[in-house]
Amino acid sequence: MALFSLLIAVLIERLKFVPKLMQLDSMFAWYRAHFFTEDLLRSKSGIWLALLFPALSVLALQWVIHGWLFGLPSLLLWVVVAALCLTHQAVRDKFKQYMQAACRGDLEACYLHATELDFEECLSDVSAAELGARVGQLAAWLNYRYYGAVAFYLIILGPAGVMFYCTARYFCHLKEASPLPVPANLMFALDWLPSRIVSLGYALSGHFASAFGRWRELVFTFDSQPKRIVAEVALAAEELPEQSGAPVCVRSTLALLALSKRNFMLILTTLAILTIFGLVQ
Repeated sequence: MALFSLLIAVLIERLKFVPKLMQLDSMFAWYRAHFFTEDLLRSKSGIWLALLFPALSVLALQWVIHGWLFGLPSLLLWVVVAALCLTHQAVRDKFKQYMQAACRGDLEACYLHATELDFEECLSDVSAAELGARVGQLAAWLNYRYYGAVAFYLIILGPAGVMFYCTARYFCHLKEASPLPVPANLMFALDWLPSRIVSLGYALSGHFASAFGRWRELVFTFDSQPKRIVAEVALAAEELPEQSGAPVCVRSTLALLALSKRNFMLILTTLAILTIFGLVQ
């Protein structure tokens, strides 16, 4: 069921069947505005309720429809949740805007769009020559966050598990003047294991010898940040092409993006093999 759901969800995401208003971030924004007051969200009990309610709702729905009509409603739920959690057109659009700015040679727009991809990433001190590689590493991280980790939690914990991960990711990364009281290190805990597994996929999808050495150095240190693991292993796994004469070279960005795509195909292939041998539902 996990393999079929992921394949259909990837197809839906690539064909852009999910309208913007029904994409997950838009639905979470509506959920926040209509279900919670600011005072409630600013309390510890309120933020935990906001984090858990979507996942518990999906879990309850799974329990209710289990066994109906030969499992077809359950399969539909898996597909719908997977499609919602994998569709992130806003992130794709921001990355496209960065690439277009780089092709125009608009350095200021490149920095602006690169920062919009991940506002936690400080790129102001990065030189134009290094920007392409840094955005490539950022693309590897975003590919993990929005595809690799989603696939991991869907496979391991099902629709309810992946819904909790996506809910936590949304609330942890809201741009707020006063941050919400999301539990400290929640995303670190949620990303700790999948970042290590997915980054191994980067090593297997690229130059294994150099990437595996870097992977081994990082993953056995408990407090290694997931973002650092993914970004550095991805960089070690790909031999970056020579810089072009453009103000912002996109060759390294495209090389690391291609590596990310190969890694996701490796995840799907591994899932298919595990499904064939009956190790995954």
